[in-house]
Amino acid sequence: MKVTEIMTSDVETCSPNSTIQEVAAKMKDLDVGSIPIVEDGRLKGTVTDRDIVIRGVAEQVSFDSPISNVFSSDVITGTADMTVEEAANLMAEHQIRRLPIIENDRLAGIVSLGDIAVKDRSYENADIALEDVSEPAKPER
Repeated sequence: MKVTEIMTSDVETCSPNSTIQEVAAKMKDLDVGSIPIVEDGRLKGTVTDRDIVIRGVAEQVSFDSPISNVFSSDVITGTADMTVEEAANLMAEHQIRRLPIIENDRLAGIVSLGDIAVKDRSYENADIALEDVSEPAKPER
């Protein structure tokens, strides 16, 4: 099964110039924990609610600052021609819960662990990703 068959294709995005507050409000309205940051149709990065807390709130960055101050630009991405199993393996390898899918240098959609678990007929793909992504983190102390 191709990843395009299970991914979310109508993805809400923000621009790098959106404020931290605007992005946080959009996350709340959409009930999501991650938003892709896109400029001219091209993925520039992603921001999670955790990024906003750790890189924004904890560092006392103004909520009026652009989201580009706190988003992650080193994003692991998949391609529209990959299989669900390949996507699950990539997610497991990099311990990520959401994988932006790129087609013709543009954001085509996002596949999440939930998409794989619910929409993929082969539950082994969800197990592949979930086993490694859910590995407990060790606090830095």
